[in-house]
Amino acid sequence: MDIRNIAIIAHVDHGKTTLVDALLKQSLSFHQKSGATTDLIMDSNELERERGITIFSKNASVVYKDTKINIVDTPGHADFGGEVERIMRMVDGVLLLIDAKEGPMPQTKFVLRKAIQAGHKVVVVVNKIDKPDARPEWALNATYDLFFELDATEEQIEFPIIYASGVQGKAGLKNDLSSMKDIEPVFEAIINHLPPPQKPAADMENVLQMLTVNLANDNYKGKIAIGRIYSGTLKKAMSVAHITRSGEIKKASITSVMVFDGLGRVDVDSVGAGEIVAIAGIPDISIGETIADLENPVALPTIHIDEPTIKMTFSVNTSPFRGKEGKFTTSRQISDRLKKELETDVALAVTTMDTTDRWTVAGRGELHLAILIEKMRREGFEMEVSKPQVIYKEENGKKTEPIELVSVEVPEAYSGTVIEMLGKRLGVMRNMRVDDKGNAFMEFETPTRGLIGLRNRFLTATKGTGIMNSIFLGYQPYKGDITAIPHGSIVATQQGVSNNYGLVTAQGRGKLFISAGVAVYEGMVVGENAKEGDILVHVAREKQLTNFRAKNEGLADQLEVPVTMSLEDALDYIDDEELVEITPQSIRIRKKYLNESERKKAGRTAASAE
Repeated sequence: MDIRNIAIIAHVDHGKTTLVDALLKQSLSFHQKSGATTDLIMDSNELERERGITIFSKNASVVYKDTKINIVDTPGHADFGGEVERIMRMVDGVLLLIDAKEGPMPQTKFVLRKAIQAGHKVVVVVNKIDKPDARPEWALNATYDLFFELDATEEQIEFPIIYASGVQGKAGLKNDLSSMKDIEPVFEAIINHLPPPQKPAADMENVLQMLTVNLANDNYKGKIAIGRIYSGTLKKAMSVAHITRSGEIKKASITSVMVFDGLGRVDVDSVGAGEIVAIAGIPDISIGETIADLENPVALPTIHIDEPTIKMTFSVNTSPFRGKEGKFTTSRQISDRLKKELETDVALAVTTMDTTDRWTVAGRGELHLAILIEKMRREGFEMEVSKPQVIYKEENGKKTEPIELVSVEVPEAYSGTVIEMLGKRLGVMRNMRVDDKGNAFMEFETPTRGLIGLRNRFLTATKGTGIMNSIFLGYQPYKGDITAIPHGSIVATQQGVSNNYGLVTAQGRGKLFISAGVAVYEGMVVGENAKEGDILVHVAREKQLTNFRAKNEGLADQLEVPVTMSLEDALDYIDDEELVEITPQSIRIRKKYLNESERKKAGRTAASAE
């Protein structure tokens, strides 16, 4: 059977997963073998469904006429770029989705650059043409500009164009939704314009070479390695050479060979070059390693992954509530879990710190690390994490730091506020335009450290109407110090259970994070102070009962609704002297030093060191 290996790439929320759903649903083989009727079939992970974004790349396949199409759905967020970089080694062409209203966005540029660097041919799908404010011709012109900017080849720039509404399962060669019937034009474009797998060189035709690009786990078969066969034939129960990233060659035996069929995997006896397969039987295999011929082991080039730019400290929970809500709380359990994550996430880096119960975990962005923390939390882990920090480098004796291109869309009335906000964080405006609907579009080059903790302030300043995206540009010389953003917390002074009487006193000083009836401990942050600097409040204090009637007694104390802090909100909020306590049931903010006298002592020590 003829084969096409393709990836679907786009900016986050431009409709990749919805389009894959439409392709799967129209495929007869999928209908017969799956029976799934839900939307966003590919976003099978609980976190993906909650957030509405793709986090982990996934494989599926459909059969159209006499061609098998292996489809890889990739993440659109730059924080998960490690997934995109690996997938480019597994496919021969890409479908690039562009939102008909928004046009190319920062992450579009990121994922398209990876495809162009890999030399892949591109089919452009202008999606969401059914949107009320869709402007497909403008989006298409902006896409051409992006191809020129990324130094695409002449063949890549002459891309075929498909117009589509993924949510309606319709596509066509013209921008006319009424004339579209189904998604078939996308299938035709894949077969006619994207190449089949290249045949291996004559001298390598019978020499097995497979590159591991992804990993999965099976309750019965163990670790599953997913990748593409570049040459040779892979058979069940055959002996192979396992070539590690360091070049070590180990003998291994394949216990199971599977290919993708719809959303599932089916066992086969043998598979030839060009196919995407999943194999079992090698428990210590990792991403980027080669499965090769035992007699003539030839390694494929390892996968290059961009280095992490953000780091955090993970540590064992030391709060007074430690061990009460989590199932996995020890340093050994946390260390083993982080090592397990390294096997599947090549964009992550973990190093043990000066003590065995603390680790530096580095990733591609705040969201990348937040997703890891959320996964561990849902699995039953309990720990503490610090404020995200950027990773600096030394180049030619000079200090350099990561810089990001920040793209902002806000109503024009808020443009001055945003310019001032990013200016304080050393952001330099590179572009600005205002459309006929009064929306301002701005681009800034900003140090990554200036974006940490910005998201909530940005949403507050724009009253929830602003959209902000960023993409990593590279390392540049250090831009200078950023003036400290005023920060003050309302801190509990004693352990107990919060009540109305204590909280009413606290809410007069700022915004509360907790309501009545919440267990608190000394040093726990229960709110944000309206002024700079911390304030101590006994939120568990109870009113003393006397025989005297006080004025206004009997009137209920009115508590405002507290601010609910999500994991990302808490990571955005904390400063260098605070930690986020993570448990399966709670997310708490606390001071590093719980006791006030210890905090003062640490402050004096830091001041004398400077």
